[in-house]
Amino acid sequence: MSEANRVLYLRIALIVVGLLCIFGFYPLTIIWPSGWAWGQGHSHYLMMILGIYATLGVFLLVASRDPDAHKSIIWFTVWSSVVHGAIMAWQAFSDAGDRGHLLGDVPALFLVAIVLGLLMQMGSSDRVTTATATR
Repeated sequence: MSEANRVLYLRIALIVVGLLCIFGFYPLTIIWPSGWAWGQGHSHYLMMILGIYATLGVFLLVASRDPDAHKSIIWFTVWSSVVHGAIMAWQAFSDAGDRGHLLGDVPALFLVAIVLGLLMQMGSSDRVTTATATR
C-alpha cells in the first residue's frame, strides 16, 4: 500500500471512529444495552465513560487532519482500546449477566485497535525503509 493510500485510510478510520465515539456510543447503549451499557438501570459510570469517549472522539477528528502530527493520541487509542477490551472481556466471562458484551463493545474495541494499529504500523515501517535507503 502506498503511503498516500495508508494516510487516506487512516484519516477515514480516524473520522469514523471519532464520530462513533461522539455520536454512536450512546444510541448503541439504548438500542442494545446488553452489548453496550454496563451497569443496571441509571448508571453514573455510563455518563462518565460516554463523556470520556466523546472527548477522545473530538481529538481523533483533530488527528484525522494530520495523523503523523498526532501519533501519540492515535497510539493511545490503540493501546487503551486493547486494555479496555481485555478488562471488559474478563468481566464478561466472569459475570454471566455481562456476556452480551462479548458480541458488542468488546470486539468493537479490539477492531478499533487492530485497524488503527495496522495503519499506524504500516506507516512506521515505510518511514524506516525510506530513511534507511537514503543513508
